[in-house]
Amino acid sequence: MQVILANPRGFCAGVVRAIEIVERAIDRYGAPVYVRHEIVHNRHVVDTLRAKGAVFVEELSDVPEGAMTVFSAHGVARSVEDEAKARKLPVFDATCPLVTKVHLQGRRYAKDGRTLVMIGHEGHAEVVGTRGQVDAPVHLVSTEADVAALDLPTDTPMAYITQTTLSVDDTKNVIASLGERFTNLIGPDVSEICYATQNRQSAVRDLCKVADLILVVGSENSSNSSRLRDLGADEGLPSYLVADGSAIDPAWFEGIERVGLTAGASAPDELVESVIAALRKLGPVEVTQLSGVVESLEFGLPRELRDPAPTKRAAVGA
Repeated sequence: MQVILANPRGFCAGVVRAIEIVERAIDRYGAPVYVRHEIVHNRHVVDTLRAKGAVFVEELSDVPEGAMTVFSAHGVARSVEDEAKARKLPVFDATCPLVTKVHLQGRRYAKDGRTLVMIGHEGHAEVVGTRGQVDAPVHLVSTEADVAALDLPTDTPMAYITQTTLSVDDTKNVIASLGERFTNLIGPDVSEICYATQNRQSAVRDLCKVADLILVVGSENSSNSSRLRDLGADEGLPSYLVADGSAIDPAWFEGIERVGLTAGASAPDELVESVIAALRKLGPVEVTQLSGVVESLEFGLPRELRDPAPTKRAAVGA
């Protein structure tokens, strides 16, 4: 069996930054550090950080008074920020800068008096956070049918923003539907969707040209990982989303010679290696890689965490 690795795959700059914020906060201030929501949508990452001293909670009410707190990479609503300030919790915000960019876009459009539409999935942490960052109603649409169902006049001044982890193709279709439905519409170009999302989706399309089956390493609740699996299925290939090598089903590979393997933006490369190891148990495996975009973007850490932790444990707020 030939295993062909997509490039790029796995961690993006926003995920690297978020994980490093939690790790450095633990190193500098000591455990426990409380993280609101999963820092990124990957169970392996969450369990690894938990073993180091992170405590994951869904609500700030679960954080003890004065405890070091981290907001996840998906971003939070202003009400969460306000609650943290009211309780005087020391907070590091690990929101991905590209998600913050969407927040700023939404606020700007709302301030200009436009009715705002967000293209995204109901209940996703990024969508919840973004809608809570805008001081105006935000209409959520996921499909062209959702656009058609909007009960708004066609000449309403409209603007759209997008969840960063969506399929670029799906977003294009929904944006096109908005343009057909409303005569006064503005919004960011589809190219402004997260660079990592676009790069990984393009890499899967390239993978589909040379593979008989697609494996995507990622968690079920990872939107960007699910989109990668969907892209493979859209190309007519058997496509599976697996958490790690233990999820491999040998029956998938009967008659399969070339397996395309990639990973979502929140999946570490060690999980890709575990999948390769599982495939080796089925028979001889040759691993090759496709060429692809080389990602060099890095996002800076909060000022307090840029330097290595002092030898002696510092007090919170020191």
